[in-house]
Amino acid sequence: MKIAIIGYGKMGHAIHEMALSKGISVSSIIDPTSQGAKYKSINEKALDGADVAIDFTTPSEVVNNVEKIAGLGKNLVVGTTGWYGQMERVKKIAKNNNIGFVYSPNFSIGVNLFFRMVKDASLLMDRFPMYDPYVYEMHHRQKVDAPGGTAKILGEIVVKNIKRKKRLAFDRINERKIDPDELHVASIRGGYMPGTHVVGFDGEADTIELKHTARSRSGFAEGAIMAAEWIKGKKGFYTLEDIISEMVGKA
Repeated sequence: MKIAIIGYGKMGHAIHEMALSKGISVSSIIDPTSQGAKYKSINEKALDGADVAIDFTTPSEVVNNVEKIAGLGKNLVVGTTGWYGQMERVKKIAKNNNIGFVYSPNFSIGVNLFFRMVKDASLLMDRFPMYDPYVYEMHHRQKVDAPGGTAKILGEIVVKNIKRKKRLAFDRINERKIDPDELHVASIRGGYMPGTHVVGFDGEADTIELKHTARSRSGFAEGAIMAAEWIKGKKGFYTLEDIISEMVGKA
């Protein structure tokens, strides 16, 4: 398999290193500003020979990139976030050009397995009202959003599968106590902490916690490469969750 890397920032570099370690050829690197990029723009020559393009750019660029890449008939993996308000437009582009497309809010394989574990645990804990669930996350101080997207997804999984919880409550609850049907999702930002997510179930007698800690970008890069290998030769619109479900079976 040959891939084209669109966007050569930290994630682009991580994907490049991961691809080389797996014996996957990087046919081109496309970035308008990076000195390490072979091409400055997406065009037929830049994508020549690539089986799949992997995009980790910016929300303002991604839809335009999808239009160009799909127009050249190349399958695509998109790890860029923040464009989901244009989801229907992107789906239409993929369908009209008959390409294969994979996206995910989080390409970490470990995080996506963690999502499955949290779903299973929540379904189990739905039967035991003596346990009250909670979610919290910790990230370095440079992270710009709080709560992050992964914490929101975890909260949504819990609320969807534990009937006594109806909605999420973030740190903006200020000085009031949460209502019994709210799930508190808390965020901590400081120093150089790696991304850490905890889902807990607390009872009077004991506490059960599930925890995921990201140590490097390699997990995200490996997920993107796995998605590229999976979508090669396929058509249609998929998420990383679809790929995981195929591998382990639907819950």
